[in-house]
Amino acid sequence: MPKLTKYTLEFNEKIAKWALRNDKTRKLAKSFRTKASATKGGALKRALGKNGGSVKIQKENGRIQKVRTYPGG
Repeated sequence: MPKLTKYTLEFNEKIAKWALRNDKTRKLAKSFRTKASATKGGALKRALGKNGGSVKIQKENGRIQKVRTYPGG
């Protein structure tokens, strides 16, 4: 199985949105208006696409709240 790409979901104060960023490249994958909209209804899974990935979900203060993995098919 190929190594999954790692992402972080963090609050970006400059744009006042939750940003899903690739940990290695820091490239923005997707932004969300609220943390709830990012974590509910498969939104993160859809944002990562068919390749999947591992997502560190942070609290607004920057501490890691949980880690979710979305393996590719």
